[in-house]
Amino acid sequence: MKTKIEMLFSGAAHETTGSRHLLMVNGRQILLDCGLYQGHRKDTFERNLNFPFEPQRLNSVILSHAHIDHSGNLPNLTRQGFHGPIYCTPATEDLCRVMLRDSAYIQERDAEWMTKLNRKRQRNGNGKAEPLYTIEDAENCMEQFESIPYHRQFSIDQDIQCFFYDAGHILGSASVVLDIRRGEEMNRLVFSGDIGRADLPLLRDPEIPHNVDWLIMESTYGGRLHKNIDYAKEELRSTVERVAARGGKIIVPSFSVERTQEIIYYLNQLTDEGRLAPIPVYVDSPLAVNVTEVFRLHPECFDEEARKWIMEDKDPFGFYRLTYVRTAEESKNLNNIRFPCMIISASGMCEAGRIRHHLANSISDPKNAIVFVGYQAEGTLGRSIVERKEEVNIFGEPYRVRAEIVTLNSFSAHADQNDLVNYAKLVKESSKLRKVFLVHGETDGLNALAGRLRDELALDVVIPDRGEKIELA
Repeated sequence: MKTKIEMLFSGAAHETTGSRHLLMVNGRQILLDCGLYQGHRKDTFERNLNFPFEPQRLNSVILSHAHIDHSGNLPNLTRQGFHGPIYCTPATEDLCRVMLRDSAYIQERDAEWMTKLNRKRQRNGNGKAEPLYTIEDAENCMEQFESIPYHRQFSIDQDIQCFFYDAGHILGSASVVLDIRRGEEMNRLVFSGDIGRADLPLLRDPEIPHNVDWLIMESTYGGRLHKNIDYAKEELRSTVERVAARGGKIIVPSFSVERTQEIIYYLNQLTDEGRLAPIPVYVDSPLAVNVTEVFRLHPECFDEEARKWIMEDKDPFGFYRLTYVRTAEESKNLNNIRFPCMIISASGMCEAGRIRHHLANSISDPKNAIVFVGYQAEGTLGRSIVERKEEVNIFGEPYRVRAEIVTLNSFSAHADQNDLVNYAKLVKESSKLRKVFLVHGETDGLNALAGRLRDELALDVVIPDRGEKIELA
């Protein structure tokens, strides 16, 4: 009898956060990613706290990359009884060491804030809020990490072998390749993770897996096309010129991993080329500062252009008008600036961190600009601003949106619809691809991408619902 293989899609199904897919092979349970769901605060805590499986029964976790929507619920998973290994690439492990601790710090601070708010509302009531997990939980979780370089095969058990391909998305990002023995037959399941774009700065292009039977593929931009990256660089330059000329501030909500480093890289180039308005640039995110140090530790992940830059003794993550801000006091002082400047701050979707203070200070002034350089999930503050709502709530208070809103999706580290179709096409050319499962996308984008994969490539495409279990045959 053949080995039974099943998938339980328990996150990032018809949505772009909370990546979590459970592989079950004859009683063994392997979790692909364990990300935080990010959205309306009233929805997030319970969804993140409770798993649709028993953590103590998991045998292992395989992590595609360090972004919090893929890794951020690991401390909760280990606190609830998962004791097995967490496999990832070396760069992903190093990033998670700073990112999970930072996530825990945010969880603790949010719980403190909610406790104060509850007590204020209930007057003399208790109303104590608990964090999803603590800094201690995050540090304990890291003890279970086992890092494996790209292309080095490792055993999950005697019938399941695994190795990582470079996904080209962020530093250390990987597509997970699983070879599963079923009697005399070997089958290959690939989880793409988040797929990067070709020809972006810093990182290598995504690698294409071959001999694939089943492909679980992301579809964040399944319904959209990106402009050329050179367009984004020029639009960034022109935005700086335009806002500086009118005396405003440029506020950039940015993901601490990859996007911040890419923006700095381009600002550095524009400065060297003499094409950037002479304004100070502040990176106001302790996490981004720490992540940038991790980038410096992993030149093996860089593409040829970035390695050449480094070999010439240039620092791609620093230039003379750039200041890295670490302390809370330094961050507060930025709000007193009355001259043109750029402030790059986390979080990228404006759901936590120092960016909310800068938005509260800047969003109602038409001289200023809020520049988005990454995907904004449904239900986030960033999405509300991108959709140009007349008013948004920040720290529970209403703010009029009068600043210029600029969206530079060309900076995205996600493959767009054409890239995703080409990725599936190249996989199919070297495979007997039986089925493609589309995850990590909103419904319209999922349907648009599925239509092209079916019509152009004659692929059997499934869009699983959250909580759906499917047998792989």
